[in-house]
Amino acid sequence: MKKEFFVSGALWLTCISFIASCTKQGLESSRQSVAPFNLSTTSSLLTSASPTLVVSTIVAGDTLAYIDVAIDAAGNKYVSDGRFNCIRKITPAGLITILSGGGTPTGTGPNGPDVDGPGAHALFGAPQGIALDAAGNIYVADAGFNCIRKVEPDGFTSTIAGHGSAIGNNAGFRDGSSFNALFNAPSGVAVDASGNVYVADAGNARIRVISGVTVSTYAGNGVSGFADGAGTSAQFSFPTGVALDASGNVYVSDYFNNRIRKITRDKVVSTLAGNATAGTADGTGTAAQFNQPFQIKTDAAGNIFVGDVNNFRIRKVTLAGNVSTFAGSGISGTLDGSAATAQFFSPSGVTVDASGNVFVADLHSLRKISLSAVPGVYTIAGNGTAGSIDGTGAAALFNSPEGLAIDASGNILIADQVNQKIRMMTTAGTVTTLAGSIGGFRDGTLTTARFNAPTGVAIDGQGNIYVADQINQRIRKITPAGVVSTIAGDGTRGYIDGNGVGAEFRYPTSLAVDGSGNIYVADVENFVIRKITPAGVVSTLAGSGAAGFADNTGTAAKFTFPQGIAVDQSSGNIYVADKNSHRIRKVTPAGVVTTFAGNGKAGYADGAAATAQFNLPISVSVDVAGNVLVTDLGNQRIRKISPDGIVSTIAGNGTAGFADGIPGQAQFNNPYGVVADQFGGVYVGDKGNNRIRKIQ
Repeated sequence: MKKEFFVSGALWLTCISFIASCTKQGLESSRQSVAPFNLSTTSSLLTSASPTLVVSTIVAGDTLAYIDVAIDAAGNKYVSDGRFNCIRKITPAGLITILSGGGTPTGTGPNGPDVDGPGAHALFGAPQGIALDAAGNIYVADAGFNCIRKVEPDGFTSTIAGHGSAIGNNAGFRDGSSFNALFNAPSGVAVDASGNVYVADAGNARIRVISGVTVSTYAGNGVSGFADGAGTSAQFSFPTGVALDASGNVYVSDYFNNRIRKITRDKVVSTLAGNATAGTADGTGTAAQFNQPFQIKTDAAGNIFVGDVNNFRIRKVTLAGNVSTFAGSGISGTLDGSAATAQFFSPSGVTVDASGNVFVADLHSLRKISLSAVPGVYTIAGNGTAGSIDGTGAAALFNSPEGLAIDASGNILIADQVNQKIRMMTTAGTVTTLAGSIGGFRDGTLTTARFNAPTGVAIDGQGNIYVADQINQRIRKITPAGVVSTIAGDGTRGYIDGNGVGAEFRYPTSLAVDGSGNIYVADVENFVIRKITPAGVVSTLAGSGAAGFADNTGTAAKFTFPQGIAVDQSSGNIYVADKNSHRIRKVTPAGVVTTFAGNGKAGYADGAAATAQFNLPISVSVDVAGNVLVTDLGNQRIRKISPDGIVSTIAGNGTAGFADGIPGQAQFNNPYGVVADQFGGVYVGDKGNNRIRKIQ
């Protein structure tokens, strides 16, 4: 679905009609989508491993038509307003003023009223992409007047290239002196350190450069189409955004070609990402898809951020061409919240400040994507509907997600129980199916393997993933090469120690791996903790095999439905969520079992470990600080036990339901798996809500 961009003046409509006749695809006559956007280059760096990204609204109003945004060193934001044809300034305190445009001409130029002059008297035809230089000058692609404008910090506005005119049709193509040059709906600008201004000349299907007082063609032969190659042998189709990296490479959002193009310093044009098919796919190079990308920006590391307007997302492209969704659920709207579930209406201009905050010109509003500074609970993926769909954020569907694990890159592994699959979620909230198809039992490749109610996952230092395949009564292994095999359990419900597939389990529910490669299994209905060595030997570490409660050593100890298990990698100690005894137990590598927290009475009480109360604790995890995290199923809360034995609640109000927001007011619905990342973020498999939540 395209959005209509509200720009005033018959001149711009005439300009768009002209563009439509010059482009192979044309523009929809019933709702002319002005494809006029760009992103400025900044020096901030965002990493995919950063804490939770949150989208908030800075300014909003139905009369606004924010097209692009840039930010200066003092934190002032500048936006091109396509409805009132002006450049606005928004101070860090939120004061909004018109810096230039929307005024009355003070004189007459060679082509009609003088559109230049002091800010209050300058005119714009349709200001689109904007960019800042080091001195604070703002360069504007004025698509309505077919020229490039310069706005000084005090608002004084001048035309630096093209025939700026408020009357007549001055669109065309001509290189040469800046005054005699002609543009056709220039839509994006970028400025390098030497003051050269690069222009996405959309209607001319070219990338132009203004060097001093001379305009020349940098790439593109003027024929709307697609062709990589050297300089003017290449073809673009309505290029709308342009950005630069520190090495002098130029990047172009090629709107109708649904691609991001790269132009090297020797003017060789190639495709960095995207293909001819409009779509939403993340991936690398031509495997990725965009839906008419309008504008781009590069950060200090050379990552490219794309305003993928018709996908309602902000995308990120690495130097290697790996495309991921940075923010936006793909649903059109104005919802704030986590980057994965937030909604954008028509995200166009984007810029980044020195702190890594991303600002988005979203037509009727200015949005901010920032690292979560205020503790909160956010939905990262899933929308509450049970299903099995890969996708990003709210577009992904789960069906009773249970056990969680985290890999070295921060990706979350999910035992999606009812879907009989192991899923993987990136830090950007993009969910894919790693292994599994339909219910059953089969070893083999990722897509042919079958699981039966997988409930627990763990990962070792080599990237091998282990699965507690509950109904199959087996422990499975997924190698980095994509091979699924059985390492323990013969499929019979029973209790036998032994070698590998000679052993038997009775509903193995969760598992954990220590630094030596030993696997520990919570064998729920055998009421024991099992150990599997790297050689595949299965033994009983602790538990008598009979339900009960007893702290002791080895088989003299007793558990009552030990459900969750985790290993503290620094000490080798094992923590067990002993569900029906309402306690968290601790097991040393030698099999000595003690009660770590909980007084054995079902209830809810924070405080000292010995007096604290839990109600059916079902999963545990250990964070980098040594805190033990607990999903307290019966209390619908996430609890934390500090290394010195203090129990506290980190999220949940005790009522089953769904609510993101302030941790103490958030609601879960039968929370299950829990795992922490290296930044202190806590992920929760919210089983009853079919969502993956994050506590930041």
